[in-house]
Amino acid sequence: MLECCEMKRRAVMVKKKLNNKNVLVSVLKSRSDRRILFCERWYRIPLAFLPKRKFKYVAFYQPAVFGRHGKRIEYYARVSRRKVYKRIKLLPEGIGHPRAKDDYLKLEFKELKKLPRPVRNIVPRRVSFGFTTLKNLLSSRNILELYDIMPTEEIIGRCLRRWGIKALSEFPVSACGKRFRLDFAIVRRNRRLAIECDNKKAHAGKLQKRRDRVKDFCLRRAGWRVIRLKEREIIENAEACLRKIQKAAR
Repeated sequence: MLECCEMKRRAVMVKKKLNNKNVLVSVLKSRSDRRILFCERWYRIPLAFLPKRKFKYVAFYQPAVFGRHGKRIEYYARVSRRKVYKRIKLLPEGIGHPRAKDDYLKLEFKELKKLPRPVRNIVPRRVSFGFTTLKNLLSSRNILELYDIMPTEEIIGRCLRRWGIKALSEFPVSACGKRFRLDFAIVRRNRRLAIECDNKKAHAGKLQKRRDRVKDFCLRRAGWRVIRLKEREIIENAEACLRKIQKAAR
């Protein structure tokens, strides 16, 4: 009985420790960045864009440029040393770079660890600096789970199929000289309907709200009708959301 209680206590303590360990999600922008990480065990962040929150670990997102190893996080590391350098000191070959004299934080690592399974970017989302916990990093299967974001697009996608409404997912659009990607698009001869699923966490910031307004303005100017569905609407009453879509698509 006492052994059982002790095991539970230790499990709770381990869980708390994992939850308390902040992980900075960063991006390996090029193959040369990946080579530096693997061979020299360091990563750089422009001091001007350094997140204010403290972190002990860094997870490395690999974008589409990495081919079959792209759109995923495969590796992470614990920071062993931090020091500020000029970019030119870190990358002497980049003497002509416009930010050659800017300050960068150099993060050094003793060991690079591979995740038990990669965290995939299945529903393509723009990944930049963000925070998660070590527990989430080790247990998540995709970027949505990593950031505790509800899979609203998946819910609406399933409902659209169940209702027999033909919609194109991740639909690319050019408007106002900009490139956008729609969560779903219904394109018919006399109607173009854009459906956006707004996760509470992903669309709460001022910058993202401004981006959403610009996107809506450009789409409407290009002849699209825009429907934005909030996370709460989707979770609590997905059928009402579908009725709204169905009515607009007629």
